[in-house]
Amino acid sequence: MKEFSLAFAPLAPQWLLVLFAALALAWVVAALVLRRRGALPRALVFALLIGALSGPSLVEEQRENLHDVVAVVLDRSASQNFDDRRAQTDAAREALEKDLKALGDVDVRFIDAGASQTDVEQGDGTRLFTALNSGLADVAPERLGAVIMVTDGVVHDIPTSIAAANLKAPLHALITGHEGERDRRVTLVEAPRFGLIGKDVVFTIKVEDAPASHDPVTVTVRRDGAVLNRVLARPGELVKIPVRLEHGGRNVLEFDVEPAPDELTLVNNKAVATVEGVRDHLKILLVSGEPNPGERAWRNLLKADANVELVHFTILRPPEKQDGTPIRELALIAFPTAELFGRKIVDFDLIVFDRYSNMGLLPPNYFDNIVKYVREGGALAIVAGPNFSQPDGLYYTPIGKVIPARPTGEVIETPFRAALSSLGARHPVTRDLPGAEARPPAWGQWFRQEQAVFMRGASVLDGAGGAPLLVLSREGKGRVGLLLTDQSWLWSRGFEGGGPYEDLMRRMAHWLMKEPELEEEYLRANAKGREVAVERQTLGDSAGPVHAVAPSGKAEDIVLSPAAPGLFRGKVTADELGLYRLTQGEMTALVNVGPENPLEYREVGSTPEKLRPLAEASGGSVRRIDEAQGSGIRLPRIVAMRDSPVYAGADFIGVRRTGASVAHGIRLAPLAVGLFGLLALLGALVAAWAWEGRRGRAR
Repeated sequence: MKEFSLAFAPLAPQWLLVLFAALALAWVVAALVLRRRGALPRALVFALLIGALSGPSLVEEQRENLHDVVAVVLDRSASQNFDDRRAQTDAAREALEKDLKALGDVDVRFIDAGASQTDVEQGDGTRLFTALNSGLADVAPERLGAVIMVTDGVVHDIPTSIAAANLKAPLHALITGHEGERDRRVTLVEAPRFGLIGKDVVFTIKVEDAPASHDPVTVTVRRDGAVLNRVLARPGELVKIPVRLEHGGRNVLEFDVEPAPDELTLVNNKAVATVEGVRDHLKILLVSGEPNPGERAWRNLLKADANVELVHFTILRPPEKQDGTPIRELALIAFPTAELFGRKIVDFDLIVFDRYSNMGLLPPNYFDNIVKYVREGGALAIVAGPNFSQPDGLYYTPIGKVIPARPTGEVIETPFRAALSSLGARHPVTRDLPGAEARPPAWGQWFRQEQAVFMRGASVLDGAGGAPLLVLSREGKGRVGLLLTDQSWLWSRGFEGGGPYEDLMRRMAHWLMKEPELEEEYLRANAKGREVAVERQTLGDSAGPVHAVAPSGKAEDIVLSPAAPGLFRGKVTADELGLYRLTQGEMTALVNVGPENPLEYREVGSTPEKLRPLAEASGGSVRRIDEAQGSGIRLPRIVAMRDSPVYAGADFIGVRRTGASVAHGIRLAPLAVGLFGLLALLGALVAAWAWEGRRGRAR
């Protein structure tokens, strides 16, 4: 196809041409007013001269018409999986492809939105306009004939105006789903990310019903899978729910609202929050029975942690060294036995007795308080010195009820190296201690050990002759750690290369205080993108499969493989967003795939109202495509239209014919230069001269 047009390339500056034209026009007007001879021929000469200076050229273009582009954006987000929306979308795609092809001269771009793994992981909801801009990045806006979106109507990146959308074509939205869909959801309005162990954290939730309802419904509150409470909530109102954190690390809270009749989906009936349990301060009581090198090692270790509030007492003068000096003249402060072991004993997270013996400083009722403290959930560590086996040792006080090994009365004084027991190789406190992999372990020697008979718990370190050296035991709700040597400080001093003193003591203390990561039997899971990593910690030799249940209820078993002694791992790729429940026996682990409470599931009822303002502003339309009986789809006719303010009717949607084309060749033919231009100018001058001469003779 050929097209012709004029182009100008001025031979003089534009301002000079304008000035010359203005002067010429003024002269011609004055000449006409004064009835001067030759005004019109001279006006023609001026016009030709100005035209010649403008450099006119005839442009001949060889152009090819381009097909109009119609973008069909298909919503493939997770909310399209509800009911028969996915089938409606696929049927609409097939019908649109056929109808647009029949229209002719149309380039159809099908754009899938919300189906990629990146979309799922980011959890930004349904972003159709972002996908549209990406899919049309190589298309000029002038070529766009129409945008057709097949979606449930819940779109989270709708531009505020046509200008913001940069749309120069009509937008038509075909809405999947059905009118009057029923849905109930629970939303977390306020959810703290951290909380203090043993304290309440307050969550604010809101239940919403569509269609609206005001009847109270039951919300079940779970922590780590266990039911904590059930509360009544009225839809549309804010409800505050306090939850107490019982342990450190990750606490998974679920707020599950009862389903409504004929509800579209249950996936948004549950809101999930993960709260990290932290301790305000670790309050530790260290009582040293006598000055010894070990107490400084303990003190340095505990004081190195800024989160530790340490209360330390050392008995400087044992009872057998009485010299008649009054206690008040020897003690820096009085030993506050009634306060420490009476009223405030429950305030301590850990009590450590370092080479302590029964010197009569603590009456029996205070030892009973310590036993009660342990059995009700407290932590007790005992570092046994030579006096542990004596009649005044701690084992022969009421504390002996919770000590997991019975002293024989013998003290072993010979060089030995601590070694992991068969159980200690699998126990999280000792499993991967640095140097334990060597044979013998690459640790310095110790020279004294209290001989004891193991009674209960777990003996994780062996000493001289394979005798138990470190015993960890659960007593009631609390825990006891017994170290049957007072020479662990040699490791901290680097004797013979030292040993993992800090690792061992810190892990033992944290196990006593119930750190979840150090539990002997533990199931945990973490999600990174779509990949769920499962870890099973056990003192057993093997671990069976883990049963995983997806948010939709789909179940599968995950086979675990050995990763280290007592540690088994497995992986699975999740194909759903939401909370997965993993179980093995009585153990349960919860892991959330994707963002917590994803935007995609907060509102799942289909609606034509969100896209209507933008579509109508573009000249397009919004309509549902479901049949009246609820089966199949009903698409409007597609017609081609010229420029119009409205591109839709009761039974049709329009595609704008853009008339876009591309030039394949251009030829310029100058009109004011060469022989043609010279002849035109000379002809005008001769005509003007002849005209004036004829007028002069006529007079």
